[in-house]
Amino acid sequence: MKRNNLHQDTIVIHEGYEDAQHHGSLAVPLYQTSTFSFDNALQGERRFAGEEAGNIYSRLGNPTVSVLEERMTALENGEGALAFGSGMAAVSSILVHLTKAGDHILCSRGIYGCTFGLLGIMKEKYGITHNLIAMNSEEAIEQAITPKTVCIYVETPINPTMELVDLHAVVKVANRHGLRVVVDNTFTSPYLQNPLTIGADFVLHSATKYINGHGDVIAGILVGKDREEMEKIRLTVQKDFGAIMSPFDAWLLLRGLKTLPIRMERHTANAEKLLAYLQSQKLVESIYYPYDMNNPQFSIAQRQMRAGGGLISFTVQGGKQGAQTFMDALELIKIAVSLGDAETLIQHPATMTHSAVPEQERLEMGITDSLLRLSVGLEHADDLIADLDAAFTTLHQKLVAH
Repeated sequence: MKRNNLHQDTIVIHEGYEDAQHHGSLAVPLYQTSTFSFDNALQGERRFAGEEAGNIYSRLGNPTVSVLEERMTALENGEGALAFGSGMAAVSSILVHLTKAGDHILCSRGIYGCTFGLLGIMKEKYGITHNLIAMNSEEAIEQAITPKTVCIYVETPINPTMELVDLHAVVKVANRHGLRVVVDNTFTSPYLQNPLTIGADFVLHSATKYINGHGDVIAGILVGKDREEMEKIRLTVQKDFGAIMSPFDAWLLLRGLKTLPIRMERHTANAEKLLAYLQSQKLVESIYYPYDMNNPQFSIAQRQMRAGGGLISFTVQGGKQGAQTFMDALELIKIAVSLGDAETLIQHPATMTHSAVPEQERLEMGITDSLLRLSVGLEHADDLIADLDAAFTTLHQKLVAH
């Protein structure tokens, strides 16, 4: 069957793999090899010249990794994908591909802390400047474009404030100015949002998160809508930077990917139950979740996301000390900086994932000392609520005592 006729639930299990070509193995084999032998010298010459398809060296391509790339291509409705050794390897590779010294990148005002750090390096070493803006209207985006702007880089939902960027508006402006659009889709997974379908040029993931889902892989994925351009990136930036994924990590990702749809449904269902609980807590000052009907951006979420996903950010009373007291009182929920795992995780962005961002810029992003980010896992929601409830009791006692 053609992939256009298949649902995502089926694609995550079957796309890109024919068991008849691998001795009937139901599971994708792990090709844990660094290099591949040639039948003869001429075959080696032809493969290096690009005149014959086939494997050469695992930095240039590996059968296990290739299945993952084909599967992610289909899930994101793209034409080509590249697998990287980390999410940041994917971010840095696409930005290097799109820019040259002196160019300008327009960014959503909230971005991952390490992406912020990378942009700082690019500015210091190569004069590639950037602006972080609130992309809340086409006019706001238009006004921030300069003659040097070459691409628009967007996170949505934004880490960790869950602020949304209207991708339809971004794409409209980008098309008017001939700019490329890159979207970090980590927080939603391709099951809940597909930026390429809206008109973006590239979509990337920290595959460490929902793509894997089990907290045992560091990886990144880049998907584009032009197969030839993706192959160019493979044979230039990725090859020469060596920013590749290992075959074993690809094998683990393929295993995790099979359950992506049912995991995302459970993450979302649990998040909705925890949202309702948090809304009832007096010590919670504010809550940020895309599919909260009280969210002023709810209509944007409905246009470009299929559901709200598994991440909730909220602020508590007591500032930094209150936030840390609350985290320390949790027992079932773990303090950790990743997301998308089976386990529910909580972290304090101001002192953890975004600690490298200067305070003023961090506050402009909406990352206050009282903000917490909760990655809702797959446990029973009642158990998670009981753990949160006990932590709120501890926080209340601490605040009263002071």
